[in-house]
Amino acid sequence: MNRNRLTTVALTALAPVSWGSTYFVTTQFLPADRPLFTGMMRALPAGLALLALTRRLPRGDWWWRSVVLGALNIGAFFPLLFLSAYRLPGGMAAVIGSVGPLWVAGLAALFLGEKPTLRTLLTGIAAALGVSLVVLKAAGSFDAIGVVAALGSSASMSAGTVFTKRWGRPEGAGPLVLTGWQLTAGGLLIAPVALFVEGAPPALDGRNIAGYLYLALVNTAVAYWLWFRGIGRMTATSATFLGPLSPLTAAVIGWAALGQALAPVQLLGMAIAFGATLAGQVGTGPKKPVEEIVPFSSTEYNAAELSMDVTVTPVRR
Repeated sequence: MNRNRLTTVALTALAPVSWGSTYFVTTQFLPADRPLFTGMMRALPAGLALLALTRRLPRGDWWWRSVVLGALNIGAFFPLLFLSAYRLPGGMAAVIGSVGPLWVAGLAALFLGEKPTLRTLLTGIAAALGVSLVVLKAAGSFDAIGVVAALGSSASMSAGTVFTKRWGRPEGAGPLVLTGWQLTAGGLLIAPVALFVEGAPPALDGRNIAGYLYLALVNTAVAYWLWFRGIGRMTATSATFLGPLSPLTAAVIGWAALGQALAPVQLLGMAIAFGATLAGQVGTGPKKPVEEIVPFSSTEYNAAELSMDVTVTPVRR
């Protein structure tokens, strides 16, 4: 792996690492039981701030493309993610969501011409196994809606990753511009759902405001900018193999900040998942920047935060 690619991978990896802090910030700083409001507050303020900063709106096809990408990466992903986390036991939502690399491998083969290899499939299975050992609790009832929501959230983010790669960016628009369009579109899609399901926004204190500022600026605006930037320079499959870093980060934060213990089986799972993440980056050469990608013709063939439900064993004191 050359130096430029190593830098790209390292910067892109900061996005799922940041998403791994979502569980800690949500439980320690934000109002309880307001997942849709939290999703809106993560996306919409960040998107509007980036629109004000970049001063550029979509043109032509990029109006509907921004809505589609915003729906896949934000507007559908956040609600489905939270729904699965609330309905499924333990870390099952994270486990089901960890099949993201397999979703992306299939979609990338269909839309990007990135033919999946046996190694890619085995690495994806290893990543899901590692995450399951880290976050999955032993017992819990089966919930069909929760399972469908978890699969839907993973498929939504995976599709968003692939179509972000396929469509690239309009000429002269950097990843910061594209991030602003998607966050704004996604936040506007979540807002009416949040109002209908959860009612009026809750009263916020200083601690809540600090938490939302972190989520909007660091966890969302900066993290998604790094993610979309990385997608433009890596294969879609390589990028999505960075996803397991999110639940791994959440487990480490739980151990360091919340006094939660890591059992030997969880440490083994972390090693397997991290190894799969590294394996997903080896052997894939650097890709052309997204500005250079030529749209595919009709005859050509052309995803974190599921760490919200990470649970580790509390330390007995």
